[in-house]
Amino acid sequence: MTEKTLFEPYALGHLTLANRIVMAPLTRNRAGKGFVPSEFAPEYYGQRASAGLLISEATQISQQGQGYQDTPGIYSPAQIDGWRAVTDAVHAKGGRIFAQLWHVGRISHVDLQPDGDAPVAPSALRAESKTFVNNSFVDVSEPRALELEEL
Repeated sequence: MTEKTLFEPYALGHLTLANRIVMAPLTRNRAGKGFVPSEFAPEYYGQRASAGLLISEATQISQQGQGYQDTPGIYSPAQIDGWRAVTDAVHAKGGRIFAQLWHVGRISHVDLQPDGDAPVAPSALRAESKTFVNNSFVDVSEPRALELEEL
């Protein structure tokens, strides 16, 4: 790809991106109280708005979907307001941003789950992995299989 092509606008469906540069998502672990994007998130993403497309850090769809400490959610009014501040900052600079949504399944720990419950996953098989919780890396907890009526 030539430099000229890299910096030319690109049609992505109904969106026109300023260029073909995409900022990959990063797990920043910087959410504030209530898993709200931090007060610095609008500045962080706004500084990167000149990329053709920004993909946000992984954002859990529920607290049950959280797998790492201090990651933001998008399931409460306060979290939605936090992300609105981010998107407003990006849009004010002419940028485009997509949210990376996630539910981590079995890659979680009971300390991150509502009421200290086991994480949910397709099966009750514990992953051989670690997660970041309580400011350190620990083995993930054994999940419970999601019940059919929970789907």
